[in-house]
Amino acid sequence: MTRAVEFKVGGRRALVTGAASGIGHATALRLCQGGARVALNDLPGARLEAAVAALRAQGHDVIAAPGDLGDAHSARSAARDALATLGGIDYLVNNAGAPLTRTPIPPADLDALDDAFWDRILRINLLSTFWMTRELAPALRAARGAIVNTVSVSAFGGGASSTAYATAKAGLAGLTRELARGLAPDVRVNGIAPGLVDSGWECSFGDIHAAALASVPLGRVGTPADYADVIVYLCAGAAYMTGEVVPVTGGLRL
Repeated sequence: MTRAVEFKVGGRRALVTGAASGIGHATALRLCQGGARVALNDLPGARLEAAVAALRAQGHDVIAAPGDLGDAHSARSAARDALATLGGIDYLVNNAGAPLTRTPIPPADLDALDDAFWDRILRINLLSTFWMTRELAPALRAARGAIVNTVSVSAFGGGASSTAYATAKAGLAGLTRELARGLAPDVRVNGIAPGLVDSGWECSFGDIHAAALASVPLGRVGTPADYADVIVYLCAGAAYMTGEVVPVTGGLRL
């Protein structure tokens, strides 16, 4: 699909987490298409290697920044390695996230939400954003850069893969606002709250395309590129926006 709006980000340096697939990979691609040099973070392994190789085959300047963002030491190490290789950073996209369940866990099923599940959910979906931001804050301040966090429409009530996931994303919305206060005026911090996503998400919600036809005014499921467009805008434009979490849902919650 040809995009009507192009972002000129030549010479910019970006780190995108959770970038081996889905929204993260689409965001890395859009940044590359605008001329940015991009570090792709994801779990170490073949999927990340293939994502980096695919972008390089298209002529883009990308590097791998492997690391498990559910672990504080690994997250900080990935951030430091990316920063050292890029030589600075202008944009940080905290996109990494995981539901840790293949089917939604009903809100009434409290027994399914044991301590280990809560701990891993909060680490990946909330704490990783703080760890990455704290590690890269000095470089982002120096560049007068921008941060964009991938939240979720479930942060505003209902429809999540689990109560733990929705709670983590609600926390991420709050963290986005607090980081915006803490890093202003040097760094803008915003987020997007995606609705339905056609991305092979680990947790299956059934026939989301049929659901979109029935409940989304725009009549379709959002593609990773749809969300990437807004993320890159919040990075490269939106000069008078900070502390905002922008719902991107095709009108799902109207």
